[in-house]
Amino acid sequence: MQDEYRTVAQQSVHETEVNRSRFLCTLAPAATEEEAQSVVAGVRARHPDASHNCFAYVIGADARVQKASDDGEPGGTAGVPMLQMLTRREMRYVVAVVTRYFGGTKLGAGGLIRAYGGAVGEAIDAADIRVRRRYRLATVTVDHQRAGKVENDLRATGRAVREVRYAEAVTIEVGLPDAEVAAFGAWLADVTAGTARLELGGEAYGES
Repeated sequence: MQDEYRTVAQQSVHETEVNRSRFLCTLAPAATEEEAQSVVAGVRARHPDASHNCFAYVIGADARVQKASDDGEPGGTAGVPMLQMLTRREMRYVVAVVTRYFGGTKLGAGGLIRAYGGAVGEAIDAADIRVRRRYRLATVTVDHQRAGKVENDLRATGRAVREVRYAEAVTIEVGLPDAEVAAFGAWLADVTAGTARLELGGEAYGES
């Protein structure tokens, strides 16, 4: 699994202009390919009179699903540079749609590549970007007497506390970078006088 990736917090639109052509780049989060296609369809519905609505998306932390479309622009001049910009910036679970309104001046293949790739790059720079890092899921089981201090210490040190459940004992689910698992176990044993139980689970991604 990839250690980390970047994505967008919410949908946004950024506009650039090149030789009187307008390029509106819509960036949006997309958990699945179906969600990405839904965003593309929505943009096309909002801009039915645009010259082109080109898109690219990357789904999966390992970028397992990638797709791009030139939507009528010369082959390889729109969707591919858009996709390359997304992958170069380590963007995942994201879709970019660049809507072009032709301004009367042809840009040529090189100009189109720079314009479409640049529109995505500028949109990323302007967007609310979130970094998600890979964590090992760990479950801490501790008695009620010590649970409050353990939870407060975890939050105070910036640990990724994912869930807290109260029953006969208190279970706290946290996310730990692999490199910190051993140190965390030693810390937990120290602050609970060895009474807490630590169980390691699978892996997931969470915001840093």
